[in-house]
Amino acid sequence: MKRAAMILTLAPFALAGCTATGGGAGPEPVRMGADATCNADPVQDRLGQTATAELGVQLLTATGARTLRWAPPRSAMTMDFRPDRLTVSYDDTMAIDRISCG
Repeated sequence: MKRAAMILTLAPFALAGCTATGGGAGPEPVRMGADATCNADPVQDRLGQTATAELGVQLLTATGARTLRWAPPRSAMTMDFRPDRLTVSYDDTMAIDRISCG
């Protein structure tokens, strides 16, 4: 039962990488400012915390990033560099193990 609950909890994060980002079906990315540049240094103390939507909002605010990308375990990520994007990686227990910009 606990595993099923974890899978249901992870589903929105897994699907977040598949959403459209403009002009079509799907939500627009979160935008914090016109010329936002990400700085992940102030949030490194959040490593080990549980990945939640609420924490994602806090991370965006604290880093100045315009968009947030969740990186589930064993998932493929594009290698394009975007100075306004925050990438938050987490493990199978939903514990954040990496916070970086780009």
